Amino acid sequence: MNTEKLEELKRRFEQVGDLLVLPETVADMQRFSKLSKEYKDLEVIVNLYDAHTKATTNLQGAKDLLSSEKDPEMREMAKMEIDELTEELEKLEEDLKEALIPKDPNDEKNVILEIRAGAGGDESSLFAGDLLRMYQRYCDKQGLRLSITEFVEGSAGGYNKIVASIEGDEVYGKLKFESGVHRVQRVPATESQGRVHTSAASVAVLPEAEEVDFELNMKDIKKDTYRASGAGGQHVNKTESAVRLTHLPTNTVVECQDGRSQHANYDKALKVLRSRLYEVEVRKQESEISAHRKSLVGSGDRSDKIRTYNWPQSRVTDHRINKTVYNLDKVVDGEIEDFIDALRIADNAEKMKEGEA
Repeated sequence: MNTEKLEELKRRFEQVGDLLVLPETVADMQRFSKLSKEYKDLEVIVNLYDAHTKATTNLQGAKDLLSSEKDPEMREMAKMEIDELTEELEKLEEDLKEALIPKDPNDEKNVILEIRAGAGGDESSLFAGDLLRMYQRYCDKQGLRLSITEFVEGSAGGYNKIVASIEGDEVYGKLKFESGVHRVQRVPATESQGRVHTSAASVAVLPEAEEVDFELNMKDIKKDTYRASGAGGQHVNKTESAVRLTHLPTNTVVECQDGRSQHANYDKALKVLRSRLYEVEVRKQESEISAHRKSLVGSGDRSDKIRTYNWPQSRVTDHRINKTVYNLDKVVDGEIEDFIDALRIADNAEKMKEGEA
């Protein structure tokens, strides 16, 4: 354990605490928010370090007592204390290692969720709808807010494409490992022979970019309006409330027809566009920084096959960590916490190994 580094972090923690109470810091909301986040992160490490220091001191005291004490009863008590403190120190060291793993600055962000039907025709569109319901149910259980901003319905139901925003506590940190290709194996409703087909849908989870994250030149954006389609009554047929934004340098196109006003749809479309372009920059930076490291849980690329949902066997398998469960009904009903936790643990374990190396 690097005591020198931990002492340095403790000094920084105290420094940030002093900065937070300065009037000029309180007056600058952006700086205050950034320092508050740093203080909160450092507090976890400092508390663990203090507990480790205290346990180390107590352990040495117990060892000194054992070496000098003659009374059998006191010696037995010292031995018990040594065993307990040794176990406590091992746990604290593991917790410290995990706490010292560099945090992904995007983990606390809201996300843009994109689901697109892939190979499999109508069945893939239906599966895309199943995935949307799975994430909606997960969000309901987690107290997150999912709202649809763009969709293209499939001819037989489900969706060819759907885009949604998800807001709440550490949404990207929870859902970032869902990016990739999700496969389904089941008998389609249109299959008369009862044969199992394999279809797929891709999922992309993008960290929502704020203006401070990504500078977007408004001169590079072309705006078009059109009449919204789908349910909504006479309003959608009489007003051009739907918005299409095109980022000319990259030819990235975003549409939104969810809101009842053109202004609301423009704001939502701009948020999605900024997030998509921000993701490209983030991926580029990650490739440059970690070109030597192939993450166990994948790159988050939407072309990576990550999970298979097998209906006949009620089986769900995550191929990145070789985790299989046989409770498909619960998984598609939003109970995906086991996969999310296992993926986060695997990713942290790999980062810890990389840090030791």
